[in-house]
Amino acid sequence: MSQQQPRRPQGNEQQQEPVKYGDVFPVSGELAPKPIAPQDAAMIQSAESLILGQTQKGGPASVMQSAATLNERVGVAGHTQVTGAAADQGVTVSETDLPGGRVVSEAIGGQVVGSFVQPGSAQGTTRKVSYGDDGAAGNDIDIDIGGGGKITIGEALEATALTAGDKPVDQSDAAAIQAAEVRATGRNVITPGGVAAAAQAAATHNARVLRDEDKTRLGDILTDAALKLPADKEATPKDAEGVVGAEMRNNPNLVTHPGGVAASVVAAARLNQNND
Repeated sequence: MSQQQPRRPQGNEQQQEPVKYGDVFPVSGELAPKPIAPQDAAMIQSAESLILGQTQKGGPASVMQSAATLNERVGVAGHTQVTGAAADQGVTVSETDLPGGRVVSEAIGGQVVGSFVQPGSAQGTTRKVSYGDDGAAGNDIDIDIGGGGKITIGEALEATALTAGDKPVDQSDAAAIQAAEVRATGRNVITPGGVAAAAQAAATHNARVLRDEDKTRLGDILTDAALKLPADKEATPKDAEGVVGAEMRNNPNLVTHPGGVAASVVAAARLNQNND
């Protein structure tokens, strides 16, 4: 049962004031008067999904997404904006197994914005996903899970749909997704009609259109990616190396996108290696 229930912001097309953290969460200090930013919501939504398997209805991520959408709609927050506290001190979702259930806690900038208990057996494990600042809008991922629970390549791709879902698909994304699919399936060719094929078609389409709003996004391709793959496997450092190389080779600046395909697979591989 929920121990702390965030207050869902009320939609109002005439609203000009931003929805601030203090309006919906029991926070204080510098965080309270800050508008809830779209990238804050994206990070905690991704962390919730990795820990709990999905975004919780009425939970902090859901509330933040509603607030961020309102703030963006009225022009008080840009789509790529991240709050200073979230970037500097991180966004964290943790789960701890205790007698009688699992305690889930969610925090922004070190302040708890939600906690609740879910029924479950006590296994004495702790699972945590944190997003912190690496100089790229807070999309450096640190995952620490004890006592089992490895992340697959497909699940890492699904996480990308949350952290970079609004990014138009380009050739570097398509190459990284193809490398990820090949490693997940163990086949040297991409699956017709699969995730990699859709990504390549999207990259080709996007290169031919001028208006940004007409372009296909990573979220369009990678949502439910694990279900779309004909086979899947746990992400390894070797998998991550291959995906990073593919993304960098096809980027004009020879870099990977913060929170993108390569970053998510690297995070998953790091988690799995730490959990061996």
